[in-house]
Amino acid sequence: MIVSYSSSSSEEESSPKDDSLHLKKRQKLDTETRDPFKDESGRRMEDKSPRLPLPETIKGMFRELEEKWTDNCEEHGGRMRSFQHERGNWATHLFIPYEPNEAFMEVLNDIMELAQAQGIPLTISEEFHLSLSKTVILRHHWIQPFVQSLRTGLTQFPKFFCTGDKLSVYCNAEKTRTFLGAKISTGTPHLLELIKIVDHSMVEFNLSTFYKDPSFHISFAWCVGDHSEKLEKICSSELQGVIDTHEEGPFLMRLNCRELRCKSGNKVFVLPLQ
Repeated sequence: MIVSYSSSSSEEESSPKDDSLHLKKRQKLDTETRDPFKDESGRRMEDKSPRLPLPETIKGMFRELEEKWTDNCEEHGGRMRSFQHERGNWATHLFIPYEPNEAFMEVLNDIMELAQAQGIPLTISEEFHLSLSKTVILRHHWIQPFVQSLRTGLTQFPKFFCTGDKLSVYCNAEKTRTFLGAKISTGTPHLLELIKIVDHSMVEFNLSTFYKDPSFHISFAWCVGDHSEKLEKICSSELQGVIDTHEEGPFLMRLNCRELRCKSGNKVFVLPLQ
């Protein structure tokens, strides 16, 4: 006969030793799961430990982004930007370059002297060209696709010649600079066809197209400010005379249009014609 006995009192009730062990385990568990930034009452504790300084090499990585760029017109002959400089934006325009010869430089020097005598301090342009676009802004990652779009449009466009012999005065939209140049008299139909191709790429990239009724010209001198009225007066009476009475006959500027150039920031892309 098997007799079953009930549990003893020592098994039903835990001993003081067991209670102490259970409490220690509970305290250890609470310590492991407690937020290290809060005290026992649950309040947020202040971190009084000193913060380590950020290394100068790390600071220098972002200093260029934090510093605001300011335009100093004295660095570029008093010229002012028509738009604010912004990192990643590239000022871009298209043109046909003009390569001056010795006769042109002689005529230009005579024109500069006459203008100076009339109180107009003209500055000779760093380069001579015929513009085919307004100055637009391209994001850096757009440059190569934009240039490729132009190349595709110009694939079958032939080379041609332009000439100019009449002086003309121009002023930019902001009235910050006045230009003296020679207005194109022959070759205009080809230039208008080029503008269609350039404008097509401009529209593709949501950029401003060229003027509706363009006056094609080769600029060769400029001055700061709006001096168009004064310059126009001496242009017709005196400056044009330098062109018309050239020792070898009326001087004619000849532009060999064999390539377009796209200047974006400090990069220049050559787009040859066929």
